[in-house]
Amino acid sequence: MEESANQRVVLALYDALSSRDVDTVHKLLAPDLEWWFHGPPTHQFMMRLLTGTATASPNDSFDFAPESIAAFGSTVLAEGCDHVRSISWVHAWTVTDGIITQVREYFNTSLTVTRISFPDQSSPSTSSITSLHCPSVWESSLSGGKSVPGLVLAI
Repeated sequence: MEESANQRVVLALYDALSSRDVDTVHKLLAPDLEWWFHGPPTHQFMMRLLTGTATASPNDSFDFAPESIAAFGSTVLAEGCDHVRSISWVHAWTVTDGIITQVREYFNTSLTVTRISFPDQSSPSTSSITSLHCPSVWESSLSGGKSVPGLVLAI
């Protein structure tokens, strides 16, 4: 239930961004949104869009239309691609109480998401560190067969 609600929040953000609905964007994002970016500095399209520094230049505009979306607890992953520019992107959003509090943005990067868990589900101790289990729960798929850097995001 929480995961589908979090997905709806993120999809509402993308809808508000595409329709340039600034009021809805402000309602969905925490005022102190935490931002992580991995990619070429010229690809910080989302930051320029959200801060209002994007220009009307074609080089500054970018259509964020997710081609896939998945949720794992408070983390919502959205993936898309600008096929004309051969740019793939992944956003890892953190949703807390219906508000987006963090975004990790990856451009032309292969992302693998793993879930950290302890077999006995108790708090970690020195002896249980050796039995840490980190299964892969999601992998990006839109890099278009290009050789791109790979990162692991642990949730």
